[in-house]
Amino acid sequence: MGARRPDRRNFLKGSAAMAGGLTLGAVEPVLGQTAAPGGFIKGNEELVLYGERSRHVTSLRMAHPPNGRPSPDAYGKYFHIAAPLQDSVGTITPSSLHFVGTTRGSFIPDIDPKEHRLMIHGMVDRPLTFTMEDLKRLPSETRPHFIECAGNRSRPQYKTVQETHGMTSCAEWTGVPLSLLLKEAGVKDSAPWIVCEGEEEVKGASSIPMEKAMDDCLVAYGMNGEAVRPQNGFPLRLLVPGFEGIFNTKYLRRIKVVDRYYMTYNDYGHLNRRDDEVGAALGMLIGPKSVITFPSGGQQLPERGFYEVSGLAWSGGGAISRVEISTDGGRRWEDAEIQGTAHPMSHTRFSYQWTWDGQETELLSRSTDDTGQVQPTRAQIAEFFGERVDDESFRVRGMDNSVQPWRIASDGSVHNAIT
Repeated sequence: MGARRPDRRNFLKGSAAMAGGLTLGAVEPVLGQTAAPGGFIKGNEELVLYGERSRHVTSLRMAHPPNGRPSPDAYGKYFHIAAPLQDSVGTITPSSLHFVGTTRGSFIPDIDPKEHRLMIHGMVDRPLTFTMEDLKRLPSETRPHFIECAGNRSRPQYKTVQETHGMTSCAEWTGVPLSLLLKEAGVKDSAPWIVCEGEEEVKGASSIPMEKAMDDCLVAYGMNGEAVRPQNGFPLRLLVPGFEGIFNTKYLRRIKVVDRYYMTYNDYGHLNRRDDEVGAALGMLIGPKSVITFPSGGQQLPERGFYEVSGLAWSGGGAISRVEISTDGGRRWEDAEIQGTAHPMSHTRFSYQWTWDGQETELLSRSTDDTGQVQPTRAQIAEFFGERVDDESFRVRGMDNSVQPWRIASDGSVHNAIT
């Protein structure tokens, strides 16, 4: 149904022949080519001090959801800003295109790093206060991790992958392991939780299990080789790999070690749906997820023939171990190729060689992480909760990690197939 996976050896032979023909036909124009019509990029002090991308690259973030509610601050203009996944290559999101989520009513603080302090107190032997210089003197780690907003969910009215999945990004973060700071403070045995607070106007705070805090959390001051950007938490951000984005506290200034789950603004949405603290903690973790970024909604296949299907997969439970692709609406599945190293709690790029026969079809991807969790379909999620996926009132509860279908029309246009 609109799909045939090409034999790699025959494809390479065909590609070589095709490339030979194209090269012979292009020799004369290339040799006679002059400078681009636009001339040359002239050097200036701004380009010397800080580089910029080509004017021909137009990839941009967007308000999320489309026509989203304006924010009161003069920076972001919107509460949520989605990354252009459809234009992404590799796995790392440039800092300037990283998605942004802000706590309701919050402003982006303009913080002088020389004046910023991080305090650790509560149920500890030695309450501590760190300056940014103190933190940068300590042993550091650099790791790639994704962050994803709990509102990152596909809906029938969303048309592009930026709208359905753009509230996630992956960056390379540098900072001090939180466990090191907590051990230095001397956490008491009777303290199973920490509460982390940022310097946002509404004091965005979240409760995090001590087991997670002592595992892989990172107090990050670096992002993609430079300082964390203001919209992403400058000068200090907590990274809680695999947990919902709201727990990755920005503008981190205080960590209190406590003996219970606090009912903060950020916590309420989790405990409200659960019967106990353990259930609330489990609700923080993001399940295995994937999405095809090419071809995806709003894009156009110019003609039938060979295409490399490409996308991203991630999981809050560990590293991605497998990605499968269906080119016939989910009737048959084949393994995609994982490109590069699949890091824990990080975006992983996958690809699949596909020959489209020009017939209407649906493309889907599903991921499996190294704990054995498999990305579910919307129908499977509905069945789990005793609901019907074809019911107009059906909505995925909590984090939406359901399989995303893209419909390829016979004219090559690509559409969101969720109804």
